[in-house]
Amino acid sequence: MEKLVLIDGNAIVHRAFHALPPFKTKKGELVNAVYGFTSMLLNILLNEEPDYIAVSFDKAKKTFRHEKYEDYKATRIKAPQELYDQFPKIKELVETFNIPIYEIDGYEADDVLGTLAKQAEKEDIKTYIMTGDLDTLQLVTDKTFVLTPFKGFKETIKYDYQKVMAKYGLSPSQIPDLKGLMGDSSDNIPGVYGIGEKTAISLLQKYKSIDGVYENLDEITGAVHDKLEAGKDKGFFSRELATIVLDVPLKLDLGACRAHNFDYSKIKELFKELEFHSLIKRLDNFTETVAQQHLF
Repeated sequence: MEKLVLIDGNAIVHRAFHALPPFKTKKGELVNAVYGFTSMLLNILLNEEPDYIAVSFDKAKKTFRHEKYEDYKATRIKAPQELYDQFPKIKELVETFNIPIYEIDGYEADDVLGTLAKQAEKEDIKTYIMTGDLDTLQLVTDKTFVLTPFKGFKETIKYDYQKVMAKYGLSPSQIPDLKGLMGDSSDNIPGVYGIGEKTAISLLQKYKSIDGVYENLDEITGAVHDKLEAGKDKGFFSRELATIVLDVPLKLDLGACRAHNFDYSKIKELFKELEFHSLIKRLDNFTETVAQQHLF
């Protein structure tokens, strides 16, 4: 089965920026996030050996979730300008690798990734989503997996159905229900006031979904019953906010996503400009590996 890797650009860039020291080129250009992203990209090409690859970035504009809920992500602290200043160079790097970028107004990268993964499933292609955002675990199926960086960018953790079950005691499809009950402070999703993760998981293990919880509310007693009763509307609304959209109006172009379809000399020149000398050696190893594969 062929393999597609989808990269959550914003999640990886933010992770790289905070994980690496603020090193600069001789011209004084800060490039730590660019370096981390590039290192991760080379790891994917070398270790995952995808047939196809694509990247998605969040658009600066607000999404449909902000239209539904004005305070969505309102508690997030804005990242430093030094991070945002590196995005043009990161996008230039992606384009130099001839990797398509998918982004669309009104939606988050998660929605784009989920939509592309579903389209790939219909083509009988395995999809690996590289991200630091565990909200994407709801997308895991027998053909879609989530990869998260581990130990910097040297290793990855692969989430399949069993690993999601081991982490939460719930199936991937129950993750939006979990967020609906317990909320999500990072996205400022309210959830049901007073219902924490442990209680939410216990309820969903018994009743399967928020719908099941409220269909059986009469058999839930005590303070939990009262909290659920008072927070019903917020519970369903929060689940809606936490659910990744799978029908964003864009189309996966597998021909454009074909991996290894790039000009080695152009990338090497860009690496030299960025002073990524150690990555040039890894690029050489990668191109040699690809060349050997093409010989057999």
